[in-house]
Amino acid sequence: MIVVIGSINMDLVMRVPRMPHPGETLLGGQFRTIPGGKGANQAVACARLSKPSLTGSNKVAMIGCLGDDAFGTELRASLRLDGVDDTHISTIAGMSSGVAAISVDATGQNSIMLAAGANDALSPAHIDAARDLIAQATIVVLQLETPLATVCHAIQLAHSLGKIIVLNPAPAQALPHALLGQLTYLIPNEIEAAMLVNRAASGLDSDAEIDAIIAELRGFGCANVLVTLGAKGVRAALGGGVRHFPAQPTTALDTTAAGDTFIGGFVAALADGDSEEDAIHFGQRAAALSVARIGAQTSIPYRRELLPVSL
Repeated sequence: MIVVIGSINMDLVMRVPRMPHPGETLLGGQFRTIPGGKGANQAVACARLSKPSLTGSNKVAMIGCLGDDAFGTELRASLRLDGVDDTHISTIAGMSSGVAAISVDATGQNSIMLAAGANDALSPAHIDAARDLIAQATIVVLQLETPLATVCHAIQLAHSLGKIIVLNPAPAQALPHALLGQLTYLIPNEIEAAMLVNRAASGLDSDAEIDAIIAELRGFGCANVLVTLGAKGVRAALGGGVRHFPAQPTTALDTTAAGDTFIGGFVAALADGDSEEDAIHFGQRAAALSVARIGAQTSIPYRRELLPVSL
């Protein structure tokens, strides 16, 4: 089983010709509400991209919080439709569900603003209440859209139980070095990777610069670091040296949830017994399909869409 701990949002998505300047009112295009949140996106990606369960039981479970509003009801129903176990998703009375306002320009790039809502209520007590669930897991997946104290507590628990731990450090923020040392896989993009080692996020144009950041992150105790580079692919340090995995060719319409789709594909393949290298390729193929579509969870492909290549 894969357990994903993280955020659940309703995404308010607007297409725009370009990103507005400060103080500018810009006429946009299509508007949609789409289930999202990095935690929920990764849970859905894991569920859609995993091999079917032989027992008929859920292969993916999620720990998170929703508000007691209409968005919360819709978001829970959406996760259930994708086969995500919602037993440990709590509804917080008097709070709104998380919301993300997303602008997507004509090139497919996005700008995101978050209102955390009930995601901020996810506490160490919720993690402790799900201890038995985490004990059943093979892989535990986390991000940083919920309180850092809760993320740290969950990682410590999963580490004590001997679980494979995957952290996507987004939104980027400083993290305790001891925490990084408890991870099995750290999967940042290049901006997040630079921020973790207190370097400028701009101007990372060469493999040597990325490799220097990876070396520093590994020095904190995290043996496996996968830096996602968008259209440039993935730079991965897996136990031995650093290897580059070129991106799959695609035409990007919307990059929202591309990283979440990659992580979901990578984790699903690992849980299904694939090698790390094959899991990276699988995640990249899934992400390439996602960027050619609009929205967060609406863009995440199903395993059957990748099977002609992966058999």
